[in-house]
Amino acid sequence: MSPDRDGGDGRGGDRRDNRRRPTAIYSAIVGLVFIAIIAVAGINTLKTDDSGVLGARDEGDLPLAQFAVPDARGDLDGDANIAQDDCEVSRIPCPEGDRRSPACEIEVQGAIRVCDLFDKPLVMSFWFTKGGDCESQQDVFEAAYRRYRDRANFLSIDVRDDREEVLQLAQQHGWTHPIGLDSDGALSNLYRVGGCPTFIYAFPGGILHGTSIGELDVADFDAKVADLLRASKERDATVR
Repeated sequence: MSPDRDGGDGRGGDRRDNRRRPTAIYSAIVGLVFIAIIAVAGINTLKTDDSGVLGARDEGDLPLAQFAVPDARGDLDGDANIAQDDCEVSRIPCPEGDRRSPACEIEVQGAIRVCDLFDKPLVMSFWFTKGGDCESQQDVFEAAYRRYRDRANFLSIDVRDDREEVLQLAQQHGWTHPIGLDSDGALSNLYRVGGCPTFIYAFPGGILHGTSIGELDVADFDAKVADLLRASKERDATVR
């Protein structure tokens, strides 16, 4: 190629390269900033693993949602009742065809109503076997239940497992704590449970004290329950 075709002396290509450099530098900077944003977002996600449970973000006096679940050791079949009021729609008055029984007002043999456990501090465990291995954590839960059951209520919620499988595990591990069945996962969705196990600690009256996600050893879980009992006692003295 002759020099004349590049502008006479070959420097036309250099001028085009100079025009390209600012654009290339700008694109590189934008790319680095984008990577930094993604990195920060990832760090924040790691730091707030349990912030979505119950929507708890240091919100005071957050009440637990009502529910009733079949007792794993009973004969009642069906899904959890998570109705919070007596109407499926927001219209007032409630249309006859849309009326229902709130979870804590049902009278069904073989159902565990969470509101019946609000007379003491409450410790709940959400767990499942599909995609997780939480059996050992239910052993930890059982140990705390045996130690503190006279001072706190305990309820384990199995999510989406078969009753026969749950009962077999309970027998193999010697679990004696109450176990409810969330067959379709509606209750775990209501409580925004995403990890296994998820532990929930509530004051008497069903007011959220705190949550924790992930494995705890016996000593750590014991400390969580002891803290709930201490905080419940202090809260009771303050309220009165």
